[in-house]
Amino acid sequence: MQALETRFTRTFKAGEVVFREGEAGHTMFVVRTGQVRICKHVRAGERTLATLGPGEFFGEMAVLTGRPRTATAVAAEQVTLLELDEKRFDAMIHAQAEIAVRILKKLARRLDDADGLIVTLTRRDAKARVILGLAREAEERGLPGEGNDSRVISRDFNELAELLGVKRAELDETIARMARVGIVRAVEGGLEIASIARLHEFLAFLEQRGIVQE
Repeated sequence: MQALETRFTRTFKAGEVVFREGEAGHTMFVVRTGQVRICKHVRAGERTLATLGPGEFFGEMAVLTGRPRTATAVAAEQVTLLELDEKRFDAMIHAQAEIAVRILKKLARRLDDADGLIVTLTRRDAKARVILGLAREAEERGLPGEGNDSRVISRDFNELAELLGVKRAELDETIARMARVGIVRAVEGGLEIASIARLHEFLAFLEQRGIVQE
């Protein structure tokens, strides 16, 4: 395994493009060190879909389906990647069933994430997108906070605003409104959500008052 990693390791400097959306692709990548930003062109411009760190993989759909790249991958900082083509990917899967299981679980999680994001993005109201977006972040990536049900989100809020299709000012305004009623608060390392249930209750309250469109 060590020899395989050494032979097929690639390094990219911060800002370098690993591959572009629409390109033909026959390899996938595993992040060894650093972070990679996955982004996609939409009507409003380029939108960040995810930022991946060590142990995460990307570009697998090109290997599994043979279709062009569906997104662009850019080094967010200097990264070291392990590049695998279909032959090496198949050999690794057959040799290590544990890796196959991990990949299947990650693919299933990504599909679930995509479904949740689609539901969020169908909401026209920016406040609703922010509230649902924070709920998703808390559920999927939140860490335990000081309260029994609280979750702490460590996230680049510029990226989050971009992902949700809202302006940063709209994101900040909605967070400030929730902070005033004790649903969220700034903590070291991120934002603490009192509870995911309270986020949904707050959204329902805004809908009942006509402040947010259903």
